[in-house]
Amino acid sequence: MDYRLLYVTAETAAEAKAIGRALVEARLAACANVLDGMTPIFRWNGEVREGSEAVLIAKTRSDLVPAATRLIVEAHSYDLPCVVALPIEAGHQPFLDWIGSETG
Repeated sequence: MDYRLLYVTAETAAEAKAIGRALVEARLAACANVLDGMTPIFRWNGEVREGSEAVLIAKTRSDLVPAATRLIVEAHSYDLPCVVALPIEAGHQPFLDWIGSETG
């Protein structure tokens, strides 16, 4: 089975927590971690900006990425939310098995 980390940014930790909870409740992720206090530096509408965000990292199966992405986009406050899937190349097999058993 193939596994992925979903990297998502959100305007606030509360928004990231709500999205993470929705993913876990829908069994689209086994676990979600929220890291508050991230500083993004980005170009938007032709100018460089800086802000404050929270990061959501969700552990899931590769086949669930499209459904998880749809849920995130629908629940997100941004017009263009950051949602990227990163492959998990290796890891502690019992943990990876747990991801598989808690999703889908």
